[in-house]
Amino acid sequence: MTQHRSAFPESGASATAADPDTTHFGYRTVRAAEKAGMVRGVFDSVASRYDLMNDLMSGGVHRLWKDSFVAQVAPRPGMVCLDVGGGTGDIAFRLMDQMTKRAEARARQRARMSGADADGDTAPITVPSAGGGRVMVCDINANMISVGRDRALDRGMVDGLDWMVGDAEKLPIEDDSVDVYTIAFCLRNVTRIDAALAEARRVLKPGGRFFCLEFSKVVLPGFDKLYDAYSFSVLPTLGQFVAGDRESYEYLAESIRRFPSQRELCQRMSAAGLQRARHRNLSAGIAAVHSGVRL
Repeated sequence: MTQHRSAFPESGASATAADPDTTHFGYRTVRAAEKAGMVRGVFDSVASRYDLMNDLMSGGVHRLWKDSFVAQVAPRPGMVCLDVGGGTGDIAFRLMDQMTKRAEARARQRARMSGADADGDTAPITVPSAGGGRVMVCDINANMISVGRDRALDRGMVDGLDWMVGDAEKLPIEDDSVDVYTIAFCLRNVTRIDAALAEARRVLKPGGRFFCLEFSKVVLPGFDKLYDAYSFSVLPTLGQFVAGDRESYEYLAESIRRFPSQRELCQRMSAAGLQRARHRNLSAGIAAVHSGVRL
C-alpha cells in the first residue's frame, strides 16, 4: 500500500532522543515514569463522557471509523481477541457482534444444507456468544473498565467477554495466546510505543494479526490547517463548555500531533516484529488503520 507523507513534522518519538528517561505528554516533556499516571488522570476526567469526547474530537465520525476498523479486522467465530485500551467496550462489542453474526450465518447455512431449516431464514438459530470466541479488554484505567462493564451488562453481554486492568507495555497475557490484537485511540497515549508494539507481538500467536486505529496525519493539502485550527482552538473550548475540562482536551489534541506519521508507525511495527505493516487512511488521514502480522 502506498505510504503517504504527512503535512506535519514527524515528531512521534515516545521517548526523547536526548534522555531516554523522558517522554512527551502532549507538547510537554515529562519523566517517563510519570506519564502513565498523567494519562490515567486525563481519562479519569473523561471516562463518564468518553463517547462525547470522541464525538467532539472526530465530529461524530469515530463511530463510522470503528465500524470500518472492525470490518477490516473481520474476526471469525471462536477467535481469541485482545482489545487494548478499550475500556468502554466500543471495539469489543463490535468484535463480539461480528463473531456472533458470522457464527449464526454459518449455523443457518448448515441448517439449510441439511434440510433442517424448513422455515428458511425465519427459524431461530442459537449459537454461543461470539461463536464460542473470546474478547479480552485490557485498559490501564479502572474507571474506563468500570464504564465498559456497565455498558456490557446493559447490552446483556456476559459470556465470552473478559475485563482486566493492565498496561499496554506489560500485558497480563500469556505469550502466543491471542489471534487478534486491536488497539483504538490508545497507542498515542502509551509511554513507550515501541514497548507496546513488542508486547503486541509477544502475545500474538504465530500468524496472529495486529490492528491499530488512531488519529494520524492529514494528507489532504490545505486541510491540515483547518484541522489544526479546530483541534487547538475549537476543541479545547468545546471541552471546557461541555465537560468543564479544557486541559484534557488540549492534551488530546497535542498527543495527536506528537504521534508518528503513517509511514513511521509502519516502520516501527516492522522493527517490533509485526510484519506486512501497512496503513489505510480514513477521512483524509485524520485517522488511519495500521495492520500487521506476527509471522
